[in-house]
Amino acid sequence: MLSFVANGVIAQEKRVPQSRSEIALSFAPLVKSAAPAVVNIYTRRLVRARRVSPLFNDPFFRRFFGDQFFQGAPKGRVQNSLGSGVIVSDDGLIVTNHHVIDKADQITVVLTDRREFDAEVVIRDERTDLAVLRIQAKNEKLPFLSLRDSDSLEVGDIVLAIGNPFGVGQTVTSGIVSALARTAQGVSDFGFFIQTDAAINPGNSGGALVSLDGRLIGINTAIYSRGGGSNGIGFAIPSNMVATVIGGAAAGGEVIRPWLGARGQTISSDIARSLGLPRPSGVLVNAVHKGGPADKAGLKVGDVIVSIGGKTVPDGNALRFRVATMNVGGDTDLGIVRNGQPTTLTIKLVSAPEVPPRDLTLIEGQNPYAGAEVANLSPALAEEISVESALSGVIVIRLKRGSPADRIGLEPGDILLRLNGETIGSVATLREFVRRKYSAWQVEIRRGGRVLQIVVRG
Repeated sequence: MLSFVANGVIAQEKRVPQSRSEIALSFAPLVKSAAPAVVNIYTRRLVRARRVSPLFNDPFFRRFFGDQFFQGAPKGRVQNSLGSGVIVSDDGLIVTNHHVIDKADQITVVLTDRREFDAEVVIRDERTDLAVLRIQAKNEKLPFLSLRDSDSLEVGDIVLAIGNPFGVGQTVTSGIVSALARTAQGVSDFGFFIQTDAAINPGNSGGALVSLDGRLIGINTAIYSRGGGSNGIGFAIPSNMVATVIGGAAAGGEVIRPWLGARGQTISSDIARSLGLPRPSGVLVNAVHKGGPADKAGLKVGDVIVSIGGKTVPDGNALRFRVATMNVGGDTDLGIVRNGQPTTLTIKLVSAPEVPPRDLTLIEGQNPYAGAEVANLSPALAEEISVESALSGVIVIRLKRGSPADRIGLEPGDILLRLNGETIGSVATLREFVRRKYSAWQVEIRRGGRVLQIVVRG
């Protein structure tokens, strides 16, 4: 049953309605309290294109006049999009989805009272699909939502989704928490979402998922849909992850997450049977970074991680999420099973080091790597671009379209292993190699779990 307490926060007791009068209870008081903190976000982006006549594709005209003559003058086209956001502090700090403001040239925030403010981006965190904005409301204290511990949420809890679907204006929908720790592929690097059947539609992105005590429990992010509308499966980023990004904004605009220094695989039923585990739960460690925090804590290949910081770790997604929501500094407990026996290790929460320095370089000249931007792979860079931190070497960051590196089939994320049998240990080594003359170039790379060879004739 709902009741107001002295400070205006709605208290709740979790129980099934006991009578008709309880079923008829309204969410109106909760909406009046929470809705003013949910804003609309409008973005504008200038996309430049060129006027092109069909004649310009004719090789006869190009032969005599040249390609540059036919390029035409650039023409600007404004691309608009909309989303939602949540005010999380009374001085105008707003959380939304990264994809809502990505590549925007102008961001406008509209409050529920229809006032408009230009917003500046404080932090972008593409890995979590979150961004933090700030608006200047002079000395006015704005309505905001405080965050609730998302670990306190249970399947079956009632939640409200507030946002601006399809641009129709602020809309409130209700539902229950359908599942926790859900994976939504392609949404973010941390597959650990709150699933709800509260209707979420395009435009709701960045809006609030609110619990019945009037606090922010998640940021609505994605839907599972076959036709673009709500099918009753929506995903929200848990508030505990949101808190880490807000903390990064307060700490200077950068999110620094702890580095475990180990990787592993989710325990399957077959693996559980082979290890004599009672259930398929946990992460089997298959690599430990030498000198990293896990190595110093005593973690070994073959150990099974079952908890961290007192929270259970049923799979790899849960482990990544738990580590990502912790703060750098201090230490935490790591619960493991080794040779069938449970034990606890103490691991320090440190950031990933950038050793060796990345030495970001665009390869040029007459060689198969020309047009590839490469860097030395370090734990810090691996965390930044979401690759296995146990790997080392030279990694391709991006490619110039149509360049020699692009034409031979290199891709971002490829690790350059060897050239004509010689190990490419660093960017400096690669720069030295490409200055040489070869009659043929035998390029060896690692892509995912495979080693590939490409032969290019000189």
